[in-house]
This record gives sequence, structure tokens and C-alpha cells, in this order.
Amino acid sequence: MLDEIKKYWSDRSESYANENLAEILDHRGKKWQEVFKTYAPIAFEKMKVLDVGCGPGIFSILLALLGAKVSAVDYTPKMLDFAKKNASSYKTKINFFQADAQNLAFENDCFDLVVSRNLTWNLSHPQKAYKEWHRVLKQGGRFLNFDANWYLQLYDDGQKKAYEKDREKTQKIGIPDHMTTLYPNAKKMEEIAKSLPLSKIHRPEWDEKILKNIGFEILVCDKNFYQQIWNEEEKIMFASTPMFLIVAQK
Repeated sequence: MLDEIKKYWSDRSESYANENLAEILDHRGKKWQEVFKTYAPIAFEKMKVLDVGCGPGIFSILLALLGAKVSAVDYTPKMLDFAKKNASSYKTKINFFQADAQNLAFENDCFDLVVSRNLTWNLSHPQKAYKEWHRVLKQGGRFLNFDANWYLQLYDDGQKKAYEKDREKTQKIGIPDHMTTLYPNAKKMEEIAKSLPLSKIHRPEWDEKILKNIGFEILVCDKNFYQQIWNEEEKIMFASTPMFLIVAQK
């Protein structure tokens, strides 16, 4: 499964990188930095951050620009190539590693902040990953997870109807649809998603329960976080799959 997921994101790496890079260039970059400032456990100048599933490095760059010392991991070499190129463009020093987010090589208690976006739904063993991220956090360190029920429509009839309405509205307005037509291999991701455990689970309720059992304290669970970040097109396109935010502390 890891190889299938790596191949998918390798094929999609260039378009995904360009799409994410736009967030630094428009108003969303500043918005993301304000979110990081809101939930920072300590001053950025003293902070060691791990960006898990960094993709093209957008979070890594934004956090490095705030003054944090950033390490970033991704399983897809092509994504890391884009991340390194982007980091160089912004003259930021970031330590990049090719690694499985569910099996990290870092020592215990070495990061003040762990951040992740749109990764956990990709994982075959998300509970194991959460334990790993808890392990590498210092006591009092925080975990910020941004994700959504991206493929719940494959298993839930109500979600499927809402998802289909999103597709109809997106087409009617004339927005290039990320979930269907924009990526030629979108169907391939659906096939992969059917084999992933979080595709059939209602979140973030599941995440809250698992994180508490591991030993995290839940500080924030915001199901409507997307309202802070997404532009109007994204809000229409992903209306049935709103991005949530969980802030948890060790």
C-alpha cells in the first residue's frame, strides 16, 4: 500500500506542489502563520518543529520564516525534491528526510511542535503514527493536525449524496474540480482510499478518542476550521468534506 500511495503522489507531485505554493504567494500564507502563532507552545526562535508528510514544504517554509528550526519528512522523493527547491527559493534552512510517517527515526522527546496536513487519511496505520508523533514530542509539546473526511462518500450514503451535490455545483459554476476532472488519476486515488482505514470512519471524533487514549490532551477540535483558510472556490468544491483542526498537547 505504501508503494501504491508513493506512486500516486509521485505522479501528482508537480500539480500538487504548484497548487500548494500558491498559498505562500496569496493571503493564505499569512493566515496559516497566524494559526501557527495562535497555537505555538513556545517562542518560534526556540522551537523545534517536525512537519510530517510535508509534501512540497509549504508548512515547513512558513514555520521557518517565523524563526523555527524545522525538520520535515515525506515518503515521496519527488515531493521532497519540490520541497527542497521551494525552501531554497525562500532562503530557508530546513532539514528534509525521506521517511515513513508511521516509523520515525527521531529520538524521544525532541520536538516542541508536530504539524500535519492531509496526511493521516493516507495512512494504513494511523493509530501507530499518532503514537510515533506523541513519542517524538517533548512534554508540553503540541500537535496540530489538519485533515478531512476526504473519502467517506465511498462508504456513507448521506455523505455520498452531499459529495455528488458538490460535484454538480462545482460543474455548474465552472470551477475546475480537484476531486474528479482536474487530476487524471483521481480514480486511482479512490481505489487506494477503499483500502485505507480512515476512509470509512467519521472524523475527527475518531481522532479525538485515539489521541486521548495515547496520552494527548485535546485543546481544540474545530470542525469548521476550513472557514479560516479556504477561498470561496474551495468552500464550494469541498463543502461536504470540510477541513478540521485538532490541537493536542503532550
